[in-house]
Amino acid sequence: MNKYKKLAFNTIIFAIGNFGSKILVLLLTRLYTEYISPDDMNTKELLEMTALFLQPVFTFALQEYMIRFGLDKKYRKKTVFSTSACITFVGLIVVMLVVPGLRFIPLLDFLKGNATLLAIYIAMSSIKMLFAQFVRSRDMVKLFSLDGILATLTLFIFNMIFIKGMDMGVKGFMISVILSDLCSSVFLFITARLGKFFSLQRFSPKLAKSMLRFAVPLIPTIVMWTATSLSDRLFITKMHSTRVELGKDIAGLYAVANKIPNLISMVSTIFCSAWNMSAITESNSRDVNNFYHRVYDAYESILFIASAGLLMLIKPVSSFLTNSSNYAEYGTIYIYTPILVIAAIFMSLDQFLSGIYNARKLSKNSFWTSFAAFAVNLVMNFFLIPEWGVQGAALATFLSYYICYCARMIDARYYVPFRFNAIKSFVNTGLAFLMSWLIIADISCWQVWNIIIFAVVLVVNYKALISTIKKVLKK
Repeated sequence: MNKYKKLAFNTIIFAIGNFGSKILVLLLTRLYTEYISPDDMNTKELLEMTALFLQPVFTFALQEYMIRFGLDKKYRKKTVFSTSACITFVGLIVVMLVVPGLRFIPLLDFLKGNATLLAIYIAMSSIKMLFAQFVRSRDMVKLFSLDGILATLTLFIFNMIFIKGMDMGVKGFMISVILSDLCSSVFLFITARLGKFFSLQRFSPKLAKSMLRFAVPLIPTIVMWTATSLSDRLFITKMHSTRVELGKDIAGLYAVANKIPNLISMVSTIFCSAWNMSAITESNSRDVNNFYHRVYDAYESILFIASAGLLMLIKPVSSFLTNSSNYAEYGTIYIYTPILVIAAIFMSLDQFLSGIYNARKLSKNSFWTSFAAFAVNLVMNFFLIPEWGVQGAALATFLSYYICYCARMIDARYYVPFRFNAIKSFVNTGLAFLMSWLIIADISCWQVWNIIIFAVVLVVNYKALISTIKKVLKK
């Protein structure tokens, strides 16, 4: 199987396992907006963001080093899993001791009444991640995908029980995720026979040192990506302005607005799951530069076409994914979404370029480019949110991802000098912003204009898709 077919095959397998499940998770937004107020929605999102912030700290970026060393043929699977498990469980002990005490920090007042539950949430999520990433590193992509489907079904069932049935709100959501991750962990442990891969005697201090040397620079990288999202919510919640409305309710609306671009992030996550494996296994191939060029060109085209399609249909999609029957404020979500959609494009491209860093073990490069994004986000939030509110936060998010994209495109191509079309990228971005402006400014007949612009985006990008498809179909 050629490398293009291998990438396409893995992408399809991940898509089968993840597309339905991710759509179902997205549809849960409708349930949340029906039963959870904008104020409580902000608390829910802050808890999720805090978990994403803390997990890589206490598990030492488990998701990064597991797949990198698990795919490396130099290391035995049993040694990799045993060593990773020991590192993870040490971190989880610290989680249970430290996280409950965070509720006393004034800025984290949303943790009051939720801190212990958050510690369990992080611990259970980390165990699931340990099992799932090891299964993926064994190239068991079908099982990995099946687990994604089952995990989402259990999450849906538990949400229906605890949120709709028992009206437990945010706590119901936390309990649902914990129980879903528990079911997933048990399923993977049994079906992948993970017990036979764990032995304390196979713990390797040398491998642990190599893993941590690789992963430690990635911890602030992952943390900063999450902090970029977390800071938006905290700024909107805590800042005051005489020009625009801010506060917990507005932060809750912003949190829901971020769910719509998840349709783009969903495409990115599915593809990058397969891409990271190809980036590692093909990093030393002879035509690696041409491989990266073709894949990047097609990937960028898919992202811009999908985003233009989403912007064209933004109002009906927003109405379908949210429920404003109990909280009318959710009916305005589509106005806050367009710039976040463009931000999601460049976050996805950032993830693609990080594949080069992972394949070449360039953790420090990943760190400083992420730090640039984080710094830009903080500064722009401070200046833009008091002036433009939610739109200011969205623009700050876009600028942070775009700065990271520019830095990585320059730096990563030093190691893998693949070709890319800067003019096409600039035109695509300009068209996306034009579509966004038409929506936000509520220009007369904006839906018609956006249909025309979508057609232009198709014309600009179709060649890259056709070229890559021919490579995939070639024997």
